[in-house]
Amino acid sequence: MLATLPRVPQLRIALAQIDVTVGDLSANAEAVVRWAHHAAQRRAHLVALPEMALTGYPAEDLVLRRSFVDASLDTLADTARRLAAEGLGDLAVVLGYLDRCPHPAPQGPGEGSVGRPAGEPQNAAAVLWRGGVAARYAKHHLPNYGVFDEFRYFVRGDRLPLVRLHGVDVAVAICEDLWQEGGPIRVARHASAGLVVTVNASPYERNKDDVRLRLARRRAREAGAALAYVNLVGGQDELVFDGDSLVVGPDGRLLARAPQFEEGLLVADLDLPAAGDDRTGTLPAGDGTGMLVERVTLTSASVPAYEPLPSGVAPRLSDEAEVYAALVTGTRDYVRKNGFRSVVLGLSGGIDSALTATIAVDALGGAAVHGVALPSAYSSAHSLEDAEELARRQGIAYDEVSIKPMVDAYEGQLQLSGLAHENLQARVRGTTLMGLSNQHGHLVLTTGNKSELATGYSTLYGDSAGGFAPIKDVPKTLVWRLARWRNRVAEEKGATPPIPQRSIEKAPSAELRPGQLDSDSLPAYDELDRLLDDYIEKDLGRDALVAAGHDPALVERVIRMVDAAEYKRRQYPPGPKISLRAFGRDRRLPITSRWRELVAPHTTDPARVATQQASGTSEG
Repeated sequence: MLATLPRVPQLRIALAQIDVTVGDLSANAEAVVRWAHHAAQRRAHLVALPEMALTGYPAEDLVLRRSFVDASLDTLADTARRLAAEGLGDLAVVLGYLDRCPHPAPQGPGEGSVGRPAGEPQNAAAVLWRGGVAARYAKHHLPNYGVFDEFRYFVRGDRLPLVRLHGVDVAVAICEDLWQEGGPIRVARHASAGLVVTVNASPYERNKDDVRLRLARRRAREAGAALAYVNLVGGQDELVFDGDSLVVGPDGRLLARAPQFEEGLLVADLDLPAAGDDRTGTLPAGDGTGMLVERVTLTSASVPAYEPLPSGVAPRLSDEAEVYAALVTGTRDYVRKNGFRSVVLGLSGGIDSALTATIAVDALGGAAVHGVALPSAYSSAHSLEDAEELARRQGIAYDEVSIKPMVDAYEGQLQLSGLAHENLQARVRGTTLMGLSNQHGHLVLTTGNKSELATGYSTLYGDSAGGFAPIKDVPKTLVWRLARWRNRVAEEKGATPPIPQRSIEKAPSAELRPGQLDSDSLPAYDELDRLLDDYIEKDLGRDALVAAGHDPALVERVIRMVDAAEYKRRQYPPGPKISLRAFGRDRRLPITSRWRELVAPHTTDPARVATQQASGTSEG
């Protein structure tokens, strides 16, 4: 008689990629309970929600307030009790929250570092079960690069709870724990975890979904366990979160994947190894630290065998569709979460304002978008025609306010000319839009792109005046690509393209003097954007830029423009981050600095140094 092989335990897991709001703990907790109900309706045994789902992410200096940490802990306990009261006690709920360190801890792996006292904040995840908090895990790897500043806020964790659920040992990790070598992934393997659940608030960047999948596959193989990755979705100030939650097997095979930029529940049935390791104690983490393994048993018996559901892999978006979705998501959530019901922007008839208006309409609906044409003495007839046509196509409110009388009134008092005369027109436009904002409660959208922002081709308190900048991180060449893509999408659906073709095809111009074109002040945009990408995104210096094939004279000219405009960028509104290095949190350079990239470190010629320091763009 043949021996019967033991049955492999099954678990149905659900990953809830949700949109939460920083500081709105009651609404965020409500979302946790709502999505837990959805998971229970799908008969899931475990549901995971994103990093700091209760508090929102990033909460920045709010985490330094004792009252905020207290509120997080109280909300966590209340949520656990509510889940049980609503019949969800036997659903294991994994979610991120803000905790505090129970014990004094070292600052980092270096033994000589200054310690942190007990009670300091921790970025944590909890497992809720039958009305209580069954296990707590604090993030081990704290990111401190790009938009992240977690060393400022949090104490790293040094404990890894293994939660036994229906006969499977489940480990929990948080976001950066996957991106760094060692830590909980290494310990999970030593401790024989069958499943690693990672809760994340991983901001969107172009092409990051490919990197994310490769990383998840690698870490699953390292852990020797299935890996479930749940990510936040939605906008928070300059950051946009794209969801893209996924599940991979211990061999790195992709098993399930959620759509990008959509709230939803990803459900996957997994065959997992039966728990059999009961070792506890400190294990080496492979990063110069050790982590204390703790064991928590929720249920040791496997669930009865059931028929698994088919798991889906959502199709990936094209590059243009992905970027556009990020811009729409960031704009929608910034407006909505800050309590605005409508937006206003200047419509020039050009491509930048056309794309910005289209993003706003797709984010908020045409009824919430107000476009204003602000013609000066130099505005062309076709610009006004194109602005009005765009408003008609998209069903937005449209007004025309001539700025000439206002400009004339200023100049009657100030006698301005040249650049001052040009910038005055932009400032009158900015003042007009801000006045309409105050009068009607609209949020002003600025329409500048990344190429202009990089080179200082904008006017303080003029076209840079506003509350949000939807295309702030979009280079000019990508603006054109997105506009053409959005029109194609409309045509494929049999609809009228939202952007007039002439707005896409015309040579860009600020129309601040007769016959003015952007090319009078800037290099050709295709050439400029390639150079800006190397200088800003890749941080190449002057010699490296020339070695990369850029014209030396153009390199020197563009570096001067970029470096001289840092003070302008500090005063620009926030906008959605889509690139590896957006202006703002990603790139922090001093305004006041004697360093110039054009001067080699060994250069001491005072005349040359003075020449380089004096070069730059005029205030705009």
